[in-house]
Amino acid sequence: MGTKKNFVLDTNVILHDYKCIYNFQENDIYLPIVVLEELDKFKKGNEEINYNARQFAREIDSISDNDFFKTGASLGPDLGRLFVVINETPSDKIRQAFMERTPDNMILAVTDNLCQKFPETKTVLVTKDINLRMKARSIGLLAEDYRNDKISGKDIFDKEQEVFEGIDGAVIDQMYKTAAGVPANSLPFKDEIQANQYFIMKSERNSIMARYDADLDIVVKVSKERAYGIEPRNSEQTFAMDALLDDDIKLVCISGKAGTGKTLLALAAALEKSHSYKQIMLARPIVALANKDLGFLPGTEKDKISPYMQPLFDNLNVIKHQFSANSRELAAIEEMQQSGQLTIEALAYIRGRSLSDAYVIVDEAQNLTPHEIKTIITRAGENTKMVFTGDVQQIDQPYLDMLSNGLVYTIDKMKGQNIFAHINLVKGERSYLSELASNLL
Repeated sequence: MGTKKNFVLDTNVILHDYKCIYNFQENDIYLPIVVLEELDKFKKGNEEINYNARQFAREIDSISDNDFFKTGASLGPDLGRLFVVINETPSDKIRQAFMERTPDNMILAVTDNLCQKFPETKTVLVTKDINLRMKARSIGLLAEDYRNDKISGKDIFDKEQEVFEGIDGAVIDQMYKTAAGVPANSLPFKDEIQANQYFIMKSERNSIMARYDADLDIVVKVSKERAYGIEPRNSEQTFAMDALLDDDIKLVCISGKAGTGKTLLALAAALEKSHSYKQIMLARPIVALANKDLGFLPGTEKDKISPYMQPLFDNLNVIKHQFSANSRELAAIEEMQQSGQLTIEALAYIRGRSLSDAYVIVDEAQNLTPHEIKTIITRAGENTKMVFTGDVQQIDQPYLDMLSNGLVYTIDKMKGQNIFAHINLVKGERSYLSELASNLL
């Protein structure tokens, strides 16, 4: 253990992770009273932040007693204490730098006063608000992001699929002849691959797309498969389709920039597998832009969320347009929609459901927190397959970034598991214009 520190928590940290107070080891935690006041404003509602505000209130209540506001409360063995700071008067430094009495400036005042009160102890403000971190540093205060759910930083989103060269051509010939695959131990890169990892094997005269089956400890051929009129256009899409159609892979994450076909492939695969599941659910989180809440939009609740769901309907229409008006496939899609077997809804309406015997696709998963994704996955019942798609370059949530969003967190924590696969799509297939804009603009 290092030197003990004092940490001051901002409201957004608690709304992000209501159990955050238990993640600071032996260090003490200080909550400005304004943080509790702000949390009180978030208690009502059905979103994740509302749930976290309510849960944190229960956590505080469970560990506090009559002396809580005098002596703080123990957070448990080998952990520090939790204190609530009331009525801190801003120092001259704070008043001169920030004249308004806003919640952020009051949090800065508490941090500054703790620095003066405990000069021998390092005091750090923890906030997911970049601007507040900058304000703190501008007056000499230490500030950092909440890093408990950030991944290590290894970039897994820029490279294409792994290519292993110098493979014996006879091995590749054998894989083309039989569906049984080849023993992984017979290949020189056995120690470099994980469960359900996709890659390309090359010899001097031939090549093959492959996947490592950890259950059988073999490397198997991956074939290009068509699903509901949609055919993969490159090796990455072929890998994604393989994982999406495999019933043994219960959790699939597909990352990639705009136009790489993430959602289209997932929806086509779900329709292809509709005979194996009682329900196909497509959902995406609602992230209002330009600080506009849904309440500003006209119409009923269904009307309000409709614009946010339109990209899912657009992908469904792409698939429908593959077939003639009197085709069996188009009739099947229409019947699934009318019967409720195929539903497209806001993620908030999916969270409370029992997700059994379902093929669940969650789009724009980069806008979910790690806890939100965990909440969704842990609702999976028997014979349920879950697919998360997203672009980590397009995060709309203000307190998430490329290293802390739910999609990347899930990929980092689940890699190597026998029922999980991650495919990163690099090449755009929407159009030349779309690909050019994605790369240059």
